[in-house]
Amino acid sequence: MKKNRATALWKAGAFVVFLVAIVVVAFTVEIPSVEEIQGWAEGAGLLGAVIFIVAYAVLTLTPAPKAVISIAAGLAWGLWIGTLLVLVGAVIGAALSFWIGRLLGRDAVEQYTGGKVRAVDEMLRKRGLLSMIALRLIPLIPFTVINYAAGLTAVRVRDYMIGTAVGIIPGTMAFVAVGAYGAELNSGFFIALGALGVLTIGGGIVAGRLRKKDAAAAAAAAGESPVLATPAEVNVTVEKN
Repeated sequence: MKKNRATALWKAGAFVVFLVAIVVVAFTVEIPSVEEIQGWAEGAGLLGAVIFIVAYAVLTLTPAPKAVISIAAGLAWGLWIGTLLVLVGAVIGAALSFWIGRLLGRDAVEQYTGGKVRAVDEMLRKRGLLSMIALRLIPLIPFTVINYAAGLTAVRVRDYMIGTAVGIIPGTMAFVAVGAYGAELNSGFFIALGALGVLTIGGGIVAGRLRKKDAAAAAAAAGESPVLATPAEVNVTVEKN
């Protein structure tokens, strides 16, 4: 038991060091501008698309802003190809982040939190797919944070991957469309902006409802059931009536 706890602690330490490292990278490495990415993509051809996917996946491991890259993909490749490239890169990066969180941090969560997260884990086992889709629909929630945090929970890999792939489609298309149509400021551009607003509001409502259900489930699991009246209290109530 002590060996398992020590191993979990070492893994957790490595996870913290890794997170600090990627934050430092995010703030020290300069991300190319939209124009630079467009110019590079136009001259790189098919190889450029492959490099873009790999670069986007690696960028997903860090908290660096990815919306700019998605907009650049729309400007360089158009709506449909740009969306496909961003989706593939994002899903690969999400899988890597999840695996790192699960490998290095999950044992520590189980060892040092015990029953405190049991209700949340059970909820994610049952409704992990819906929870992931709802979280992915909210553009304001950091994509990278969800990736690592999900790895620390008991959500099924299948639910995580499907929920991620499905949930990020609308937001990805909206950001890529901003790049694809932004230069002309036509109807496609304004539809994309409207879609981002709808996703933010709608995703927030769904997430709020899920949080309420999760809180109720956690309270039930903790034994916080409603207090029942004692027989004496019932008799007093009857006599008064």
